[in-house]
Amino acid sequence: MAKKPRVVHTCTECGYTSPKWLGRCPECGSWGTLQEEAPAATPVTLTPNAPARPITAVDAAATNAMKSGIGELDRVLGSGVVPGSVVLMAGEPGVGKSTLLLEVASKWADTRTALYVTAEESAGQVRARAERTGALKENLYLASEPNLDVVFGHVDQVKPSLLIVDSVQTMHAAGVEGVAGGVAQSRAVTAALTSLAKTTNLPVLLVGHVTKDGNVAGPRVLEHLVDVVLNFEGDRQSQLRMLRGIKNRFGATDEVGCFEQTADGIREVPDPSGLFLSHRGSTPDGSAVTVAMDGVRPMLAEVQALTVDPVNKSPRRVVTGLDGNRVPMVLAVLQARCGERTNDKDAYVAAVGGGRITETATDLAVALATWSSLHERPLPPKTVVIGEVGLAGELRRVPNLGRRLQEAARLGYTRAIVPTGDDLRVEGMRIQRVATLSETIGLLA
Repeated sequence: MAKKPRVVHTCTECGYTSPKWLGRCPECGSWGTLQEEAPAATPVTLTPNAPARPITAVDAAATNAMKSGIGELDRVLGSGVVPGSVVLMAGEPGVGKSTLLLEVASKWADTRTALYVTAEESAGQVRARAERTGALKENLYLASEPNLDVVFGHVDQVKPSLLIVDSVQTMHAAGVEGVAGGVAQSRAVTAALTSLAKTTNLPVLLVGHVTKDGNVAGPRVLEHLVDVVLNFEGDRQSQLRMLRGIKNRFGATDEVGCFEQTADGIREVPDPSGLFLSHRGSTPDGSAVTVAMDGVRPMLAEVQALTVDPVNKSPRRVVTGLDGNRVPMVLAVLQARCGERTNDKDAYVAAVGGGRITETATDLAVALATWSSLHERPLPPKTVVIGEVGLAGELRRVPNLGRRLQEAARLGYTRAIVPTGDDLRVEGMRIQRVATLSETIGLLA
């Protein structure tokens, strides 16, 4: 009687292995993630085709990044698209992933050949979108094909210098069990495309779906296989779209790219500060301008506050685009340390432009916008306020203050109110340093 082959069960989230199936992974605690797999074959020693070389002898020019034609994408990638790299772009349905990558293919096709493979739409649908967004180019090749083997045939025929696959979860690899989008299929498709990129030096851009939690759909091994993982995000009620790096083997992950969704497609926004300001001249009451950091990118943002007499006995705190737990704390400090009556007012505090700001450097803007609304007195024009407010009413220093002030000065702001503790100087800007929130209000009163 033939011996039954031994199998192992591997967790798709963390890689934990077990000889038997378990409902819950003992390593990471995930449920239903252990999948049956054949054990790894015993390694056999083979003679390498090419000997190992000193690292100094490896040609670095072969991996020089190439510009994609879209500056905001190149900013997030580091310096451009690296030959042989695999980039996975994830995002919610309808956020504009396919539109952005079609724009990338169009820009690429100005001087090189690009192949756009779609398994979600027909070729006619993609062509119609390309016509609407002005992406029709002679060097842009299009194929509607879900079979991975046929896609490899298209690559052999077209010989593109860029391959875009939309999407990983709709491609099917022959000889692999499971439906398209399943754990086995997604892993096999990504592994095959990664092998293609490494052996031919062909850069590959992949579209990935996300779960309801916002994570990349499929096994976690997908993120380990690829070189770069990008997240394309945005609010359906806003035209603003943000491209963030989650993983990047060729650069930092603290850069962010800004785009705007329009009727004519995706448009990059190299100077996004204007999107978060409702004015550039005099400041209305209940409004304060600050400089927030998104990664390493400074952006001017406007915080508005409205205080009114409450309708009910319990005053309301409505927060939009800011930390909903921190704003009530700042209002409490404003009352306890500065004597401003905020506990008997309804307070509505929001960030202008549909952006979301969660860092503590905006505390001072929240406090001064609320003070301005309470007294119906606008803050001085061309003034930015930056600082974290402590429970004792003190102002604490914030990181990257120099970059923040330089961005404000570039946009024409001439006065800044910041915490004490440094001697920064910015040409054309008057910097006032204060130690407490009450001292700041005394400066403006």
